[in-house]
Amino acid sequence: MDTPLRPKRLSPQALLAASAVTLSVLSMPGVAQAQQSSTAELPIAVQIYTLRDFGNWEEQLAALEEQLAAVNRAGISAIETVGTQEVSAEELNALLEEHALEVISSHVQLDDLRNRLDETVAFNQAVGNDTLTVPYLAEDARPSDVEGWQALGEELGEIAATLDAEGFRLAYHNHDFEMEEYDGKTALEHLFDAAGSDLLAELDIAWVARGGFDPVEYVSRFDGQLFAVHAKDNAPEGTAEEEGGFATLGEGVLDWDAILPAIEAADVEWYIIEHDMPLDSEAVITEGNSFLQEKLTALREE
Repeated sequence: MDTPLRPKRLSPQALLAASAVTLSVLSMPGVAQAQQSSTAELPIAVQIYTLRDFGNWEEQLAALEEQLAAVNRAGISAIETVGTQEVSAEELNALLEEHALEVISSHVQLDDLRNRLDETVAFNQAVGNDTLTVPYLAEDARPSDVEGWQALGEELGEIAATLDAEGFRLAYHNHDFEMEEYDGKTALEHLFDAAGSDLLAELDIAWVARGGFDPVEYVSRFDGQLFAVHAKDNAPEGTAEEEGGFATLGEGVLDWDAILPAIEAADVEWYIIEHDMPLDSEAVITEGNSFLQEKLTALREE
């Protein structure tokens, strides 16, 4: 990347979470205190889409409160939202404060970036978030050739430049269809080549593997532009069909002992736990956090 990433600003919710952690740490004995201090610094978040079926769905705000409470119970202090989560900024801020959470990214549809950018920026400013991520392209919006991917990349580069002037960043999240190759490069690479260095990558590790690529090698192609990875695992082929073929992090077929060092080497900012179709979403995020805490702590102590 030609220009360095700006340091992540701490939102009021992040400061509150940090204060809570500090108070907790100060009350612990020496060894436990050191261990808690180390793990508290790990950049682990949850994509709230994982918890979309969790809670009382008779009322959106009540359901979201249950979801954020589950994130807190899992020992995680950061989230990636799905748009506005269908609540007001004031309502979301109240829940963030209650559960000691911060928003580190929001999945924002391309149509909102094209047609409702001012409103999108205003909402995210109000909740302390400065990173917007394109999450998905509907089939009729997916380019079918190099020129199309380049044109989309140029458009996203222009949006990223506009957002930069407002103190925001733009990222793009992949599925498997961006892994199709044209002229020796994946569609995702053509998009990023055309977008320029302002566009950041949010690589979904499970979808990279499903697209036929080795995540260990593929993440290196975005060194310096890797805002986040979606930490997601694939179940053995032909299993877990009721969960879309996905697995709880660390319980699937992906080689995380090789993948995590490659991600760390690519200077990632965040690990975002996600599962597309979990049967037990709270267990998925709780066990996923424990897995990442153990693996990342060991890596960073080497």
